[in-house]
Amino acid sequence: MTPETPAQGILRINDWGSSKMYQAVCNCGDDTHTHVIDIEADDSDVTVTVYTNTKTNFWSKDRWSHIFKLLFTGYVSRESHLILSKQAALNYASVLQSAIKDVETFREQNVKIKNK
Repeated sequence: MTPETPAQGILRINDWGSSKMYQAVCNCGDDTHTHVIDIEADDSDVTVTVYTNTKTNFWSKDRWSHIFKLLFTGYVSRESHLILSKQAALNYASVLQSAIKDVETFREQNVKIKNK
C-alpha cells in the first residue's frame, strides 16, 4: 500500500504556511468522532494538536465525577476513538509526515528572510 493524494479519509482544511490543519473522518460515519489535526511549527518545535468531541450521557454518574474534577483540578481525562481503513490510516500517517516537513521548511525560510 502507498499513501494517496488526494487521501481517503483525510481532508485538508487549511494551510497557513507555519500551520496546516486536517480533518480525519471516522469510518463509522458519526461526525462527532471526527478528529481535527493542527500541525504547527514555531522557532524550536513542531506542535501537533488533535481536536475531538467527547460526550457523557446526561444520566451517567461519571458526568458528576467529570464536573467535580473539572471544577477542582482544571481538567478531565477522556479518550477518543477513530476507526480508519488501512488505507486511511496510512494516509493519516503520511499527511502528518508531509505536514511536519512542510511547516519546518516554511519556518526555515522565514528564519533565512529574517536574518538577511
